[in-house]
Amino acid sequence: MSRWDDYNKRRRRGFFDIFDEIFRQMEEEMNRLLREFETLETRGFIEELGPTRRLGPYVYGFRITIGPDGKPVIEEFGNVKKVEGKKMISEEREPLVDVFEHEDNITIVAELPGVEKDKIKLEVSDDKRKLIIRASDTNRKYYKEVELPAEVDPKSAKATYKNGVLEVVLKKIKTSEKKKGYEIKVE
Repeated sequence: MSRWDDYNKRRRRGFFDIFDEIFRQMEEEMNRLLREFETLETRGFIEELGPTRRLGPYVYGFRITIGPDGKPVIEEFGNVKKVEGKKMISEEREPLVDVFEHEDNITIVAELPGVEKDKIKLEVSDDKRKLIIRASDTNRKYYKEVELPAEVDPKSAKATYKNGVLEVVLKKIKTSEKKKGYEIKVE
């Protein structure tokens, strides 16, 4: 086959053939990474945890969203954390959480599958800028500290839980409602 025939053969490849090749390479790379994780990383987890630590389940994932500034935001979730260069497995999973800011309130949606409603504990921090979610059942434990975009009124909280999804609505504290200093008259 001449160089010209080879060129024409490559040139006739369709637009989607290029994507097929890219996806095939991505699939091969993912399979290679999974095989590597199953062999090396699992042994590393066992060595780091020691013989007394219960293994599994491992829950790890991430999601990518676009923030309000147009930049991508990567959020990790699960119970596998890297602390000071070592992998740690926590009994508490970090759930996926979405925070929606509206004009008068903030809505927090958290995924807590497999937990009974009465096992969920919610707490607003002293500075009123953080929601702490704790949930524990016989098989699952969740913990997440959610940074809030504004100060909230904890007394206004309304929480619902259905089909493994927790929704919390908190009213914002307006700047005019924040505690102001008191004026002292001089007599």
